Amino acid sequence: MFDPYFVMYPALTKLVGGIPVIVDTYPDFRIDLNKVVAAITPKTKLILLNSPGNPTGVVASPAEVRALAALAAERNVTLVSDEIYSSFAFDEPVTSPAAFNDRTLVIDGFSKSHGMTGWRLGYIHGPSEIIEAMTKLQQYTFVCAPQPVQWAGTVAMDYSTADFCANYRRKRDLIYHGLADKYEVAKPGGAFYIFPKAPRGTGNEFVTRAIENNVLVIPGSIFSQRDTHFRIAYAASDAMIERGIEVLRKLA
Repeated sequence: MFDPYFVMYPALTKLVGGIPVIVDTYPDFRIDLNKVVAAITPKTKLILLNSPGNPTGVVASPAEVRALAALAAERNVTLVSDEIYSSFAFDEPVTSPAAFNDRTLVIDGFSKSHGMTGWRLGYIHGPSEIIEAMTKLQQYTFVCAPQPVQWAGTVAMDYSTADFCANYRRKRDLIYHGLADKYEVAKPGGAFYIFPKAPRGTGNEFVTRAIENNVLVIPGSIFSQRDTHFRIAYAASDAMIERGIEVLRKLA
């Protein structure tokens, strides 16, 4: 898995008896295929890709995705693609590795795209033997998603989220341009997060100062083996974003 990573990935890996192998992507959060090759061993079971990513908002390029898909196929390693933020891509469409590797296991859902976070409705597609094994596990644990939520999902699939995406693109531009001259920060290509580097000290120390100034941001160490950055979620009103920008500029 690539560092920074969604906070649950290492814990979920350990929960099923796996060992998380971390591949660093700092400072620009791009995928270096040579680092992935170096990390693969005969025991490697999965490569986990999240694009657009949480916490960085960075979208893997088509070339990065194609190369990763080819590598997974060559080494006979399952590639898991977490595409939960795929509806929110601002500068170019999200490229799925499933377009190049039909053994890819794709995870998606309605929590982010349609604001159905509390309803926990998701879906997967991929190799039939893996889906069949997952179905057995599902049948003996949670049985199924609640039936009304399933109906909501069928309606959601016919609902365009283009306006929401355009609004988040505008908010992305607002916060990126508000911070880029004061912070070292990669421009997000999707999702609704941005991951600046703390101007001094550790990420945790900076977050403490931000909270003292009534701005809630999240320390990057929750998502990373490094404690150098912090995450901002800009799924907020313009007024709140502008106030946050003002405080963060002062803190820099």
